[in-house]
Amino acid sequence: MSILKSSFIGLACVSFAILSQGCGDDSALSSAVILSSDSHEESSNSNTLTSSAVQSSSSSSAALNEVYDSSSSTNSPTSSFAESSSSKDVEPVETSSSSSHHSELDPELSSSSRHSGLDPESSSSQHFGPDPESSSSSSSRHSGPDPESSSSAKPVKIDFFNGADISEVQEYERNNTKFYDVDGKESDIFTILKNHGFNSIRLRTFVSPKAKYGYAASGCGHDAEAYGDKDHVVAYAKKVKAAGMGLLVDIHYSDVWADPGKQIIPERWRGVNNANAMADSVYAYTKDLMLALKNAGATPDMVQVGNETTPGILIHKPNSKTDCWGNGVDKAATSVNGDMGTAAGKANAAKYFNAGIKAVKEVSPTTKTVLHIERIRQASTVNWWMGVIFDEYKIPADVMGFSAYTAYGDGSPDNWKSLFNSLTSKYSKLEFIVAEYNGGDSDNHYKFDGSRKKTREMISGMNHWIGTFFWEPTIGGAWGSGLFDWRGKDLYANAKAFEEFY
Repeated sequence: MSILKSSFIGLACVSFAILSQGCGDDSALSSAVILSSDSHEESSNSNTLTSSAVQSSSSSSAALNEVYDSSSSTNSPTSSFAESSSSKDVEPVETSSSSSHHSELDPELSSSSRHSGLDPESSSSQHFGPDPESSSSSSSRHSGPDPESSSSAKPVKIDFFNGADISEVQEYERNNTKFYDVDGKESDIFTILKNHGFNSIRLRTFVSPKAKYGYAASGCGHDAEAYGDKDHVVAYAKKVKAAGMGLLVDIHYSDVWADPGKQIIPERWRGVNNANAMADSVYAYTKDLMLALKNAGATPDMVQVGNETTPGILIHKPNSKTDCWGNGVDKAATSVNGDMGTAAGKANAAKYFNAGIKAVKEVSPTTKTVLHIERIRQASTVNWWMGVIFDEYKIPADVMGFSAYTAYGDGSPDNWKSLFNSLTSKYSKLEFIVAEYNGGDSDNHYKFDGSRKKTREMISGMNHWIGTFFWEPTIGGAWGSGLFDWRGKDLYANAKAFEEFY
């Protein structure tokens, strides 16, 4: 999907130093709130959204394949969130980065990105407290339920999540964009989507999007406000719930887009020097965000712990050449990076996933936790990744999510069915979603071949598959065309596009 500053704790760190191996900036916890987000890129012009930035990101990525034998590694740290298991041989990590030294990556991986475009009972898990930024006055504005979102307190029963990621729509409100349904009548985005069978919304979140190299950093096209931060996401989540729709929150654990090409550590966590302290930060940040959503009457139905984490999570740091989309990065220190191409990185990533899941469940046990990767065109990568996460490290996620983009070489729904069925059979206790899809066949183009409808219908007919989320229906780009047409600063539902829905 933050599709994006450093404030280290003082007294809080001292007070917990005896109990923990280190203090992350998010080492404490309160009922305030925080947030982050997912996805792809668009041009800075709100009326004409293109994929040029996406393409430039893909071309800037370089990587090599390398097989890692983790049994020879001796630096796998013991985890405050994950029990260190004996090392196993690792299949090639088919992931990529814009940094050429990320040697275990697959050179194709970044091209699929729209953004270019373990033990939960361990002792350190008890040491968390509020994120220093979470007690700010801006976060406290959303500390209680909004009268307008009273319907959000009522659970929405959803048998199948027919969803759409509309994170970008928040930004259109600043320009007073109006929405029109296929009959030409003005309406709101939620009503239009519901009129055509959508029942759920996905929202991305970023940690500190206004930070340097963040999604809303100065000069990056989204800098009018701190779009994607906690306050914006909580406010918009309330609207989703008020509309009676399901909610999936996609946490990027970055200030900017997190995807297979880059997983940049948020600015305010870059001073953290060990994985246990980083896991503390992940835990506190996630719990703070969840409390904010719950207190606002907008508890999510599902939460993604990371976005397109095929290479791992919290891997990179920016440098002077890093652009607005997070391209051009360095790898962070081995002690903290969650690069799943190394034994140490696998152990770190496991801690971070566990930390996020633990925080979600402590606030809302019924909220489903989701892990998310892409690369479904390479079954070996999917099987390797899930083997590490679920078989080796026993991460207790509820749902496994995938990106599925025809325009990025993933093929048609028919090509996915065999892999998806095999995963359902092997991981019978998991549920599954397609967290992102479009059906487009080329840049900002869809040939209306029915693949969008087929994606939804195929997935809804499979055991343990519980949803699909269309990627940004108001935006066209390298992943395909949207479902709306721009006319000036307003958006009109494309009747032909919506025919494949309801």
